[in-house]
Amino acid sequence: DAWGWRIPMLVGCMIVPFLVMLRRSLTETEEFLSREAHRPSIRQIYAIMGQNWKVVALGLLMVSFSNTAFYLITAYTPTFGKQILKLSASDSLLVTLCVGISNLIFVPFGGYLSDRLGRPKVMLTAVAIGLLSAYPVMAWLTVEPSFYKLLALELWLSVIYAHYNGAMIVYVTEIMPVEVRTMGFSLAYAFSQAIFGGFTPSICTWLVHETGNKAMPAVWLSVAATFALISTAAVARLRRAKA
Repeated sequence: DAWGWRIPMLVGCMIVPFLVMLRRSLTETEEFLSREAHRPSIRQIYAIMGQNWKVVALGLLMVSFSNTAFYLITAYTPTFGKQILKLSASDSLLVTLCVGISNLIFVPFGGYLSDRLGRPKVMLTAVAIGLLSAYPVMAWLTVEPSFYKLLALELWLSVIYAHYNGAMIVYVTEIMPVEVRTMGFSLAYAFSQAIFGGFTPSICTWLVHETGNKAMPAVWLSVAATFALISTAAVARLRRAKA
């Protein structure tokens, strides 16, 4: 308690030199290289964002499943395991650690698959599996909660999240207009993070308290999955129409 909390922070700082090297070695995409060398004014940026608000809104909905799933399997897991399932704090935190390792492995794999198979296909498959399996699996966990059942559930959701997120991050970036790509992606991601991500632990706790059903967090995840499924399909259809 006195000093050990600093260790993860120091380990995390070790990635900074790698990030600097990675950023300095990256090349611009053809879309940016083909543009004229001038920056749009603030007024032009707002005008372009206003013209493309539907794309930003769809991007927000696509990010919703990723943020909800991430907060559910990381930030909410210790609370869910200890307060709702009555497991030990160490068991819940160990599950969270395993989820972090799983994300580290499978997020890049999700991106790789999206390069090979197409981003919409990977995203739609992952979110559909999540929508169909979230509640049944969580209901199975809450019948007789145990460390191994919680671990199995969280790793299952982690794999779904990772494959979706690995494709989604790139896809939401790609659909934004080149002139305001950074701003468009940032708005979609930040608003989704605030609505679906940050409130997920509170909403899940409230749902369990109001209904008495320990599997209710899966319902909130299913809501986000529905938004993501509809928005991803809509964007894929719009891009096919433009092509």
